[in-house]
Amino acid sequence: MLDFSTINELFLFTSQRGSKTVAQWKDHSEWKPISSQAMYGRVRAAVELLRRWGIQRGDRVALVSENRWEWPVVDFAILAIGAVSVPLYQTLTPEQMGYILRDSGSKAFFLSGKAQFKKLVDAGEIPTLEHVCIFDEGEFGNVDSFSAALKSAVGLEKPDPGFDAMVRETKPEELATIVYTSGTTGDPKGVVLTHKNLAENLRHSTDGLYIGPEDSSISFLPLSHALARHLDYAIYGNGGQIAYLPKFDDLVGAMKAVRPTIFLAVPRVYEKIRQGTESKSTGLKKKIFHWAQGVGKSHRKEVQEGKTPGSPLWKLANRLVYSKLREAFGGNARLFVSGGAPLGMDSAGWFLDLGIRVFEGYGLTETSPVLSRNTFDAYRIGTVGGMIPNIEVRIASDGEIEVKGTSVFAGYWRREEETKKEFTPDGWFKTGDIGKLEDGFLSITDRKKELLKTSGGKYIAPQPIEGKLKADGLVSNAAVVGDMKKYASVIISPDLAALVRWAGQNGVPATDRAALVKDPKVQKQYEAIVKKVNAGLEQHETLKRVVVVQEEWNVDSGELTPSLKLKRRVILERYKAEIAAMYRE
Repeated sequence: MLDFSTINELFLFTSQRGSKTVAQWKDHSEWKPISSQAMYGRVRAAVELLRRWGIQRGDRVALVSENRWEWPVVDFAILAIGAVSVPLYQTLTPEQMGYILRDSGSKAFFLSGKAQFKKLVDAGEIPTLEHVCIFDEGEFGNVDSFSAALKSAVGLEKPDPGFDAMVRETKPEELATIVYTSGTTGDPKGVVLTHKNLAENLRHSTDGLYIGPEDSSISFLPLSHALARHLDYAIYGNGGQIAYLPKFDDLVGAMKAVRPTIFLAVPRVYEKIRQGTESKSTGLKKKIFHWAQGVGKSHRKEVQEGKTPGSPLWKLANRLVYSKLREAFGGNARLFVSGGAPLGMDSAGWFLDLGIRVFEGYGLTETSPVLSRNTFDAYRIGTVGGMIPNIEVRIASDGEIEVKGTSVFAGYWRREEETKKEFTPDGWFKTGDIGKLEDGFLSITDRKKELLKTSGGKYIAPQPIEGKLKADGLVSNAAVVGDMKKYASVIISPDLAALVRWAGQNGVPATDRAALVKDPKVQKQYEAIVKKVNAGLEQHETLKRVVVVQEEWNVDSGELTPSLKLKRRVILERYKAEIAAMYRE
């Protein structure tokens, strides 16, 4: 159990490990280590910069960057002087960036490079912003250079009692960070989290995961995402090390080079790995793969219980197939974590049948973030595990999950009325998620606000259906529609690369994307995918109409949040003509 009352104490623990490597970063093709003492020196140098700027306790300091070693250095430095860290998603538009900087009243801003600096310039006037610092070298006008600020870091690597005493002055009740929600509805809100919120969550969420000094992870999910930052804190606090990966496209190579013991990803990453594995299995390999899946399925109960099956067939399948999948993760991973959205039974079962338990958990930015998680000692497929010990939970009459505890936030930044709406009169936080508790395991069925109601009065939970559709390699994403309509329908965003390959194998021209998705053969193929999913649904849930769009939804084009959740309002507005056509009598 992590025994820290503030993130500052966690930092000091991380900095007291001498020459031990605590982080890695990639310089061209080579991974380079950062020792504990080097991290300490860099944080001290960053603190000196903040002091020269006149940053005081409680001031807000914003940060936007890819995942690189500078991110934790700046984050630790901001917290070290009692200031408040405001992380921003690197995919934000200039308007969104400007909104958050103004709303938070940020006094200083650290940026990674040219692209983010241009957004800042385009964001308009930020009245409170006095100082800007950029990680990359270059000409950026009247801003500070982070590399210049770090020139003194080598001389600051030795422990300094005065500096350490200042770091320890921060109390658990003090504000640590304002994390802005990704804004699936309306403007993002700033979630106010104290050191106590974060430390309590770390203390309890890692129980049963046995993270230790020998563990390592690749940090590639945006560190502005509460879960990604949480895991990095957990690994630092347990004595492990983190490799920072700025580009997601480099993940495959990084896994082979770093060979992490812990792998954290959102469900879409796991789905992509599944689809990539299946697409490479052709001919004899495909037959062997399906045979191995069958063997794994017959031993699913043992794997779910954390046992290694001893049957000769399982051992053979392990050598021929399962071990190859583990090698794709670097060959050394022992803890696979999925968070941010439901993984779905199909994908969870697929990995389980290939010998990998994916540990799902659940939480929100407002809960610092973890509320529940599967562990090595208590694992159940299809659930998000048991509640962490410092959290109480109850299920409201309408199925909504309500919680209270020491890692639940106090409110939204400067939004008292909106904060009140998120809590019940007796002080329970309303998560907005529908779920159920069985034998101590929590299951999430859907978002309360996203439940569809047919004109016949039947409720439909879209997320599980969408998850089943995304299990097919030709489907990048899917949005179930039909609120207050006679029946449900679906808009499918194809995996364009997979669709082009399929088209080539089936004699369909693929030069024109718009013509490709309207081709009768393509339409028939996607209707077959939907029909297969429909076979496992209740009658009122079945999808009666299918529209395949030519766009592959992503964060930059606005259909997905930075944590890869659907922005349903955007999709409903963007495809209102197609939706209207599906329900035209």
